[in-house]
Order: sequence, then C-alpha cells, then structure tokens
Amino acid sequence: MLSFVISHIPGWDVFFQAGIALLFPLAVSRLYKALYSLVGSGRAVESPGSSGKKRKGLSDAPVSPPLQARQSFSGNYTTDLQFIKSAIGRNTDLHFKEFTITRLQKQAALIYVDGMQNDRNLNLKIMQFLMFEATTDSFSASGLAGQRLPFSQLSEASDLTDFNQSVLYGYAGLLIEGLPQGLLIQPPEADSRSLDEPVSEALLRGPRLGFSESLNLNTSILRRQGRSDQLEIVTHRAGNRIQKDLAIAYMKDIVNPELLQEVESRISKLDIDFLAESGYIEQLIEDNYLSPFQQVQNTERPDRVISALLEGRIAILLDGTPFALIIPVTFSMLLQSPEDYYERWLPGSLLRMLRFAASFLALMAPALYISFISFHPGLIPTELALSIIETRQGVPFPSVIEVLILEISIEILREAGIRLPKPVGPAMGIVGGLIIGDAAVNAGIVSPFLVIVVAVTAISSFSIPMYSAGITLRILRFVGMGFAALLGMFGTILFFLLICSHLTKLKSFGVPYLTPVSPFRARDWKDLFFRAPLTLMKRRPAMMKTQDSKRKS
Repeated sequence: MLSFVISHIPGWDVFFQAGIALLFPLAVSRLYKALYSLVGSGRAVESPGSSGKKRKGLSDAPVSPPLQARQSFSGNYTTDLQFIKSAIGRNTDLHFKEFTITRLQKQAALIYVDGMQNDRNLNLKIMQFLMFEATTDSFSASGLAGQRLPFSQLSEASDLTDFNQSVLYGYAGLLIEGLPQGLLIQPPEADSRSLDEPVSEALLRGPRLGFSESLNLNTSILRRQGRSDQLEIVTHRAGNRIQKDLAIAYMKDIVNPELLQEVESRISKLDIDFLAESGYIEQLIEDNYLSPFQQVQNTERPDRVISALLEGRIAILLDGTPFALIIPVTFSMLLQSPEDYYERWLPGSLLRMLRFAASFLALMAPALYISFISFHPGLIPTELALSIIETRQGVPFPSVIEVLILEISIEILREAGIRLPKPVGPAMGIVGGLIIGDAAVNAGIVSPFLVIVVAVTAISSFSIPMYSAGITLRILRFVGMGFAALLGMFGTILFFLLICSHLTKLKSFGVPYLTPVSPFRARDWKDLFFRAPLTLMKRRPAMMKTQDSKRKS
C-alpha cells in the first residue's frame, strides 16, 4: 500500500513548478505596487470634490504664461505701440499697418500674423471702414467700442500682455489713438482637409464620415448628427507654453454629474507644455497608467461618439487631431463596432462573438502552442501529435525560439507596412510574409504547423476594431509566451488568470473595466457578447448611472 502511494507522488519538477506558480503572482503583485507607488508619487488624480477650485491653465480667453509680468494699456497710442513692437516686433511674420482715420484724424495700427488672417477681409472691410467711414459715434463710450464697430467676432483686450499673446495666437489686433484698450478681431476658420472616411475604422455599412483636424468643424459635425438642445459642448484651453483648444461634449440630461465633475477635474489638472495630439490627454487622465489596457477609447467616427454620448459617456475633442476620446470605457467596447448595430441583430451578434473568439486566439494561441509542444504533447490527439512531430523533424530550435522568430518577423513586417507609402506597404507585407514564411520552412528553421498558428494569430489580431486594443494584445502575447516557456500549461493558465484578475481590479473613471461581467449586471448582458434586438434594448447601461436610464418607453 505504501509503495502504491509513493509511486503516485509527483516528481520534484512538479513541486518546483507548483512553487513558482504560487510565488510568481505574489512577486508580480509586489513589483507592480512598488512601481505604481514610485512612479505615481508625483501624479495625484484630483478627487471629484475638489474640482470647484480655480482651474489652472484653462479658460475661454488667452492665458499668459506663468511668471510673466502683465502690462496695462497706458492710454497713449505711441507708448502702447512702442511697447507692442518691443515685445513681439522681432517676429518676421508679424505685420504692422499704421494708418490715419480720416474723419477723426486719429492714428491707428492693425497688427496681425501673416497667414492667420484673411488679407482681403482686413483691407476691404476693416481698413476701408476705419479710414473712410468711422465716425465719433463708433468710439463714443469707453468699453463699448467693440459693440459699436460693425464687425462680428470682435472683443476687447484687458491689457497689453493679453493683446500681444492674442495677436500671436492668430487674432488681428487693432490699436486706435484715444481708446484706452486694444481691440481683437477673431481669425477666420483655418484651412482644413476635406471630410473623408475614417482610415483607422473602416466599415462596410455606415456613415462615410470622419472627424478632421479642425475643432470647430468637429463640433459642428456632432451637431449635425441630429437636433438636440441637450447636447452641450464646453470649450477650454490647455497647455502651459503652447495652448490649444479642447472641447468636452456630453448630453446634459443623461450624463452622470459626478462623472462630468471628475472629467473636468482631471482636465483642469493637465500640466504639460503642449498637447500635440489627443493621445497626450489620454495618457494624462487615465486611472492606471501602468496597465497595458487602454482606459480611454479613441475614435475618428462621429457616429460612435454620438452613440457613446447617448449612453451617458463623455467625449473630449482636441483641436489639431481627428481622434476624439470617449470616457469611461469597458473592455467589451474595444471589441464592438458601430456596424454591429447597423446590421440586424443575428449577423451583428455573430460578428461580435467572432471578434471575442479572435481576440482570445490573438492573445493565447502562441502560448498554447508552446505549452502543448514542449510540456504536454500527451494532451494532443495522437494523429495530430504525430503529424506535428513529423513536421518538426530537423528543426534545430525549441518551440519558444521557433515562435519568437516568426512572431518578431511578423511584427516587423506589420510595422514596416504601416510606415511605408500606401502603394508599397500592403504589397510589401504580403510578399514579405510569404517569402519569409516559405524560406523559413524550407531552411528547416520553423515547422509548417507553426506557420499556420502564427498566421491565424496575426489574422485574428486584425479583426479587432480598435487598433490600440490590438497593440495591447500583441504585447501581452509575448508575455504569455514567456509564461508558457517557463511553466508550460500551468504558466499559460496562470497568465490568463493574472490578466483576468488585473481586469477585474481595473477601473475607468470609476467604472469597472469588466462590467457587466464583473460586477455582474444581467440587464447589460443584452449588449455584451451578443446584441439583443433593438426592441429589447430599452435601457441605457446601468454602470453609467445616468440621469435618464430609459432609451425608449
């Protein structure tokens, strides 16, 4: 009896693997907490209750850089003009047009940056009026000059510092003798490219319209999606050195006020010299910047933004980029496409479930291959195992090196195809993949079966609608391969459990990332792995805690 029990005791290698499987999650957890505390010591997210304080670096008017002394208007035309020239006159693209207002016999100067204003508009409308038509009534009262002049989009500068900065931002500055302040003429709409179909989110069925780089045009696109007096768009200015406009869009009667307060609080804490793209905002306001998963969704599609707003989410648009941000985000959103709702519910549900299966393959297929081939070949059906063994005859590398060679080659080809010109990129990717795969098999470096596995993995990653989500799975794929190479199937299962536990703890602006799976919300499962018919989707997602929870009565 004793010998029977002893014969069934696992070997030391099994206990070693079990020990590593037990200690490794603890080590990863400790390391993660240490990194988070080390890197996050200088980055505190403002609580919702503190958002009522004065916002730094945000306003609807030009804001001066910190520590710059402010200079008030002296009221003397010559003195003020000389100060303006000494402060910003060294800019070679700055034009000073000095002239005389004929009827008033007063000196005036028009100051603007070349290319930021319409010269024809300035000469025909503004200069002609001031030089030949302006009367005393146009400037009869201090503080009302901007209202009496027959120009739209005209404002008054509070001091010379604001006046100079506004001119450099693109405003045309008007300095008139006898006026105690300067006038600012807003620049016309900047030139922008034509509205095209989004490149990063192609659809077979749906609107062929994407955002552009112009903030005003993007906000107008949202307005044109439909008539609603509840769509509220609030514009701010952000950036310490170079400022840009950004807009926060939401449905006033739907959005959770606490969520809106939290978003505005985090936006107000943006502390950066320049927001080159909305990706800067995404990284600065997310909850957990050490997580590989994105907690803010980016999109070029106005229809996706409007649908998100109607669910109680908030969108952030930045001038100079066609990518809008949607917050909060859940994991299921990254695998959903607007086309799921444009098609009937059966094909839409089928395509969505296919994407979930493809994402699992894109993440786990190479790790499972390494586990089965190197550690657990007995789990493979006999005929298939014999076929794989036959194809691996002569391969000099272990399975993990074999997979790394092909996976890294695929990633290099993918990146090269993106960076090359459009006519060359797709052809290079296809030809390069075929040549490298065929040559590697013929040279005996990799097995034909592995080429199939890697090809299926790459194709599965292309089925993910969000490019950023695909990058995350590609990164984690290599981590899973490392787990599988060390611990076999134990490591693969451990890797998957670590991902699941991390996603369970992860939040996006207070919303659990795995909602409605964890925490479980049965009502929201109507729009998770499959999409229920539109007639049954009568309520908005419960996780958003919206003011109006009903989509339809």
